Amino acid sequence: MPKKAKSKERSKPKLNIKKSKKGRRAAPPKRRKIAVSIPALEAAATKAADFAAKHEAAAAESKGAAEQRRSDADAARQEVTKLEAAAKKAKRDAAKSAAAVKEANNRAAKLDALAKKARREATGREAAAERARLAAAEKARREAAQQAKREAAEKARLEAIERAKRKAAEKAERDATRKAEREAARQAKREAAEKAKIEAAERAAAEKAEREAARKVEREAAKEAKREAARIAKMEASAQAKREAAEKVEAEREAAERAEREAAEQVNPGGR
Repeated sequence: MPKKAKSKERSKPKLNIKKSKKGRRAAPPKRRKIAVSIPALEAAATKAADFAAKHEAAAAESKGAAEQRRSDADAARQEVTKLEAAAKKAKRDAAKSAAAVKEANNRAAKLDALAKKARREATGREAAAERARLAAAEKARREAAQQAKREAAEKARLEAIERAKRKAAEKAERDATRKAEREAARQAKREAAEKAKIEAAERAAAEKAEREAARKVEREAAKEAKREAARIAKMEASAQAKREAAEKVEAEREAAERAEREAAEQVNPGGR
């Protein structure tokens, strides 16, 4: 076919020919542009794939319905793959024959509707994933609050137990201190009584020893006085004897002198 004829074929508008109910061909419609082109279909498929990928990422974050959303994302990817395959097939059909334009338009419309539906479903799944994520976050927050409340209650219980232990230990320490003080007081009292008893015994012994010493001193003094009296008496007796002897000698001397004088007088009576 010459190039000119090919260009004329390509420039012909795509017709959407409809048959009447009685089988007669309807009048050719007015010329209009195709509603959805192949690149638009590819862009829609790409957007659907992007939505599916976003949905898959959102589904991976959700814990509760992750497996279901993953299966939905797989189904969406399969649907997108089908749509892409259908778009490619529609492109090939449109390139092969202008008579398939109607089918291509119908298919394009269906693909567009399916793509819109896939986008809506992906958006809905994304919203569901967001709701699930928010619900999971709220549940985690409530669980964290409950855990914090339980931990605070446990901490308060442990602190109360610790305070009770400290009070019991302080009471036991005070009781032990009072008991030790009472025992120390009793011990001090016993020691004071024992000490007083010992001191009384020592005083009694000292007084007895003092009395014994006094009696001994008195006896010694009496003995000494007796000895001194004996000595003095002996000395006085000796002195008396000496005086008597001296007196006797003096008397004998005086008697001798008198005898000499008498004898001299007798010998010289007129010697005057």
